[in-house]
Amino acid sequence: MIVLTDRLKSLRKVKGVYQKHVAEMLGIAERNYRRYEAGDVDPPTSKTIMLADYFDVSVDYLVGRSDDPKRK
Repeated sequence: MIVLTDRLKSLRKVKGVYQKHVAEMLGIAERNYRRYEAGDVDPPTSKTIMLADYFDVSVDYLVGRSDDPKRK
């Protein structure tokens, strides 16, 4: 899921937070979040929803089903 990894990195950098901060928000180890951004592991649906909420984008945008980040 190259779109997911690119969007996670981009959204995190725009928000100005470190991987460690996002991992803490998700309640996971930093190395696990790094795997999400690297594309080594796909996040479970519950974590994908949490990420979309945290970055205030739609899940469809996050996973590449839409180019519109706005939530509807």
